[in-house]
Amino acid sequence: MFPTPIQKAPPWVRMAYPLLLPIALIVWLLPLIGVAVTSVRPVADLAAGNYFGLPSGFAGVENYTAVFRDSPIGLYILNSFKVTVPTVIGAVALSCLSGFALAVYRFRGGTVLFFLFVAGNFIPFQILMVPVRDLTLSMGLYDTVTGLVLFHVAFQTGFCTLFMRNFIVGLPFALIEAARVEGVSEWRIFRFVVLPLMRPAIAALSVLIFTFVWNDYFWATVLVQGQQAMPVTAGLYSLNGQWVAAWHLVSAGSLVAALPPVAMFFLMQRHFIAGLTLGATKG
Repeated sequence: MFPTPIQKAPPWVRMAYPLLLPIALIVWLLPLIGVAVTSVRPVADLAAGNYFGLPSGFAGVENYTAVFRDSPIGLYILNSFKVTVPTVIGAVALSCLSGFALAVYRFRGGTVLFFLFVAGNFIPFQILMVPVRDLTLSMGLYDTVTGLVLFHVAFQTGFCTLFMRNFIVGLPFALIEAARVEGVSEWRIFRFVVLPLMRPAIAALSVLIFTFVWNDYFWATVLVQGQQAMPVTAGLYSLNGQWVAAWHLVSAGSLVAALPPVAMFFLMQRHFIAGLTLGATKG
């Protein structure tokens, strides 16, 4: 069911592994390397058709300066933070409460309710485009940051609840029973017993949801048109000219837009890995 550990593989596999791994890594990173090289390539190279060759010069400072000078990318990044941070807080907070209820309490219809949360993850989100757009229009939330936040919170809560419920089920239930015997209220049990144990899961889930929402492009173009609420993923299109595609500026803007989720991952790396691997081993 699982791949054989490299230590137990045949000798020729162990010999080829350190040689093939760097090659596979470079091939996997080729698109990102291409974007990084294009972001420092002079515009004359692109005009001459030099898309994949070595740059004729270094124009990194010029390209990255032009991104901030010729486009409102600072506003777009701020809008992305306005959308992403409240979404992470809202979705994780709701999923902690719903996951706790579904994992700890036994009530009629609880299994059906849990499967409804799970089933929402299997719906292709593209089929929701028209009804969600019409709903935001009828509620006066179209082309607003609030509309994007509410949609992402609603859409991400199903996956977050599945994640949190499964995490809480693996916690020692004896701690909850002991607190109940001592007369502790259910809210205080959640606040002072369960929630501290959920910190690795909260950190891992926060990084995942931050990345999902920050990198969203589909809903950013469906629910937003004006610059006042446009996230950076959709705003990068404004870096292209009317007649010419400025791929050097788009590449530079894409790398700038990718920095916040990358920085968050490295800042939360220890908690992220702990949250994903907790319970993966016995003993």
